[in-house]
Amino acid sequence: MNQHIARPILHKKVEVPPRLLSATEADGRQFAFGGDVRIGDLQGKGRADFLVYRSVDDAHDGGGMKPSFLGAFTIDGEVLWAAGEGGEQPCRPGPVAIYDIDGDGSAEVVCLFHDPTVGAPPTSMADVVLQIRDGKTGEVKRRAAPPELTACSGRGPNWAHQRILVANFRGNPTPRDFVIKLGSRIIAFDENLEALWTYDVRWNEYGECSAYIPSVGDINGDGRDEVNGGYFLLAHDGTPLWEEQLGNHMDSVAITEWDDGRARAICSGYGHVMDDRGNVILRLGEGMVPHGQEVRVGRFIEGDTLPQMIIRYNGHSPDVMVVDTTGEVLKRLRLNSSPNETGMEIVEWDGPGRAHVLYNGGMLWRPMEGTSVALPDLPKPTGGRMGWYHCIPADVCGDEREELVLYNPWVPAIYIYTPEPLTEAAYAGYHPGPRQYNARLMD
Repeated sequence: MNQHIARPILHKKVEVPPRLLSATEADGRQFAFGGDVRIGDLQGKGRADFLVYRSVDDAHDGGGMKPSFLGAFTIDGEVLWAAGEGGEQPCRPGPVAIYDIDGDGSAEVVCLFHDPTVGAPPTSMADVVLQIRDGKTGEVKRRAAPPELTACSGRGPNWAHQRILVANFRGNPTPRDFVIKLGSRIIAFDENLEALWTYDVRWNEYGECSAYIPSVGDINGDGRDEVNGGYFLLAHDGTPLWEEQLGNHMDSVAITEWDDGRARAICSGYGHVMDDRGNVILRLGEGMVPHGQEVRVGRFIEGDTLPQMIIRYNGHSPDVMVVDTTGEVLKRLRLNSSPNETGMEIVEWDGPGRAHVLYNGGMLWRPMEGTSVALPDLPKPTGGRMGWYHCIPADVCGDEREELVLYNPWVPAIYIYTPEPLTEAAYAGYHPGPRQYNARLMD
């Protein structure tokens, strides 16, 4: 059954407050930008707030993953607080997360932060500290410089991607832990910034390294999270459940339900689905997936309870295919082009229980029908390869249907799109979930 795509409406253009912006020059012109963006309920009011951050440098190996400025503001553009100063546009989404990590009912900002009093090379973490900041005020609640972190250094493709992911490694009622990958090392911490465990990755060469950004989730149903790195699955205590170099270009991974509701490790390299013991549930192979750039799992067929995989199978290109749980290719299509040919995201555009739509570079798609719709009034991409629009799906303004929260790190505004019709009276408040605090963003 062909389905239309509910017309997207630009609900709100949230301007980053001027005092939180930085200025730079490119192509002979001056312009202002905020930086990378995170979303969360910083005030505990059931409304979406935002955080911009900038880093010491904008280069992969020049300190581009060392945050040096944080600025928090409301969905109405009111400044909440700021910390640090200056900073450059981070070269990639980096190590900052918004979440109630200590379980006190109010969100915190968990982040790395540059310590200018410590001299260190740009590729060393010796001048970086871990911080937990009060979401309402920005004040530092906890600070630590554990040797497991400060001893890290590196360069190259596997060093360029650094992200904090909230997790539940200890079986608490709510997640109280987090994990960060720093090149060849993965480190788990608790809410007191105590290191729980470390894991050193063996594979770090371009095209043959483990996932740039791991994923977390409870794959074996024991109430504690595991970590999927594409070439390995780590138990809640960091012990490898399996390790295998499954296929080249392991760029994107997930832990999500796959066959008959079972949680599986989804791995883009050669299109793998794995169980918690290292058994291959599905392998598309190098011939079908020579370069698995991005993979997402959703339900694209109305009324079908089983999910499908959509995978960008030929590297940085618009070519994708939709595959069912048996490995049958249901659809091949070319998405619209985006500057980096990345940025796919699953969206509950029609609400829970309905067929998902796919976001890609300023357009919404129904992959099975091959139909799409462009987002109105969205500016053209700027900023080179960083000029795509990062998408964070979240219910921030109306009924249970998800909105698109979009940002371009070079543009001083956040664009929020909602499906027509907007029913603001049905809004029950913003309740952050893992699709926001562990947003996949770009892989």
